[in-house]
Amino acid sequence: MNNLRKSKSPTAKWINRTLIISFLGISVFILMFPAVFSSGKFGGNQLKAHTLTRQQTPAIQQTSDTDDMKLILYGKDLIANTSKYLGPKGSVMHISNGMNCQNCHLDAGTRPMGNNYSAVYSTYPRYRARSAGTETIVKRISDCFERSLNGRKPDSSSREMKAMVAYMKWVGRGVPKGRAPKGAGMTKLAYLDRAANPNTGSMLYQEKCAVCHGVKGQGIINPDGKSFIYPPLWGARSYNDGAGLYRISTFAGFVKDNMPFGASHDNPILTDEQAWDLAAFVNAQPRPHKDQRLDWKNISEKPIDFPFGPYSDGFSENQHKYGPFKPIAAVRTVK
Repeated sequence: MNNLRKSKSPTAKWINRTLIISFLGISVFILMFPAVFSSGKFGGNQLKAHTLTRQQTPAIQQTSDTDDMKLILYGKDLIANTSKYLGPKGSVMHISNGMNCQNCHLDAGTRPMGNNYSAVYSTYPRYRARSAGTETIVKRISDCFERSLNGRKPDSSSREMKAMVAYMKWVGRGVPKGRAPKGAGMTKLAYLDRAANPNTGSMLYQEKCAVCHGVKGQGIINPDGKSFIYPPLWGARSYNDGAGLYRISTFAGFVKDNMPFGASHDNPILTDEQAWDLAAFVNAQPRPHKDQRLDWKNISEKPIDFPFGPYSDGFSENQHKYGPFKPIAAVRTVK
């Protein structure tokens, strides 16, 4: 290499220029499209959720080309590219906010500990305290549209609803009824001995999250204006305050296992405390409001970190939102 640098021959100069241009080209590509690369371990580049297409799910495509398979594939596409079909500029309906289901259910609901769907078909229908009734998969999907996508539910008889249910059934194939396989859902972090701190979370957000989700949490929208490359974490086009991620225990568990890029359940980047503080900051920011007066008819069944009263335990809304949660848990255990 030293001889190459010292050489003044046209060939050596051409090689040097070529190497420099190639390096710069690769660097620019990575800077422009950071989501395609994992920032974790060397040699561990992984394709990210928002870049997935049907062509990258060979396990589905290798099956027979039946009407059932076409419905499953359509369901997968709806989960991965919800906004394309059902967003503000959707080709089928305009019933959601521009986010995709897989913004919260990573890799179209198949990533372990990425809020995946592997236990959905095996555990529904089931009783849920929020509605005080037995819910079907259709009801659960409808809730996601009304809360996480801040929109309206698809008609239960529509091809779109049937396709999403078919896809979730396919993801959970082989799972015994009533069982949840390893890697289903997301991590439940232990409660801190203190309240989660939005101010600390703000600094963490600017350091680790703002490059993708925006300084003001606005996300990064695709050039076509139909969907997001990186979803907004607050503001008018984010999930509303009735969504599951609005509970900071849910948000903290999700980011601990999956964020920032390169993180996984086995190789997290954030500490538990960082995850709690980030969750506190993000969910302290403005977002759409959902009328939840019909939720939690039995207030004693409200989750410890549900941030809206009334409560049966006497603790404040602020403590129910940020903690410390251990004193609340202790009272409930005694009861």
